[in-house]
Amino acid sequence: MTDDTLNSVELPPGVQRVMAALAERGHPHTPVMLDDAARTAQQAADALGVALGQIAKSIIFRRKSDDAAVLVITSGDLRVDEEKVQAIVCAEGGKLGRADADFVKSRTGFSIGGVSPLAHATPPVTLIDDQLFRFAEIWAAAGHPHGVFRLSPHELQSLTGAPVHDVTAPLAPLS
Repeated sequence: MTDDTLNSVELPPGVQRVMAALAERGHPHTPVMLDDAARTAQQAADALGVALGQIAKSIIFRRKSDDAAVLVITSGDLRVDEEKVQAIVCAEGGKLGRADADFVKSRTGFSIGGVSPLAHATPPVTLIDDQLFRFAEIWAAAGHPHGVFRLSPHELQSLTGAPVHDVTAPLAPLS
């Protein structure tokens, strides 16, 4: 990791937006830039030396009824259950679809692999998975594939104002 006291002018624009949003909300931890890209939860966990589940991955879906972005923030070791999310954010009979890279970039202002849970270009419908609360400390993307910031699940909920739901597929039993 590089020093987290970098001048914000040296940071990519997405990280600057996240840094400003965190400062505005009084969050105590500024983004840090990793030496290598962390486009996946596993890459981020490896770079930070933390458990895969401590990576708060941001998954964007597209609500078909109104073309809204739906952000699901979940643990890096879990898979989002699209049907659970659809039941929460779509009106009866409504559908949720996958979001392509152009949709993600236009709605969030971030590229896939660097989608932050806050500071989006257009505020998404946001859900936080209850499984993140297994951890005291988590890490989220900070607007760039090299940028991350530290927080707790409770801070994530406070920063985003998002409700907490069970939105993942069941954990596989240990053999």
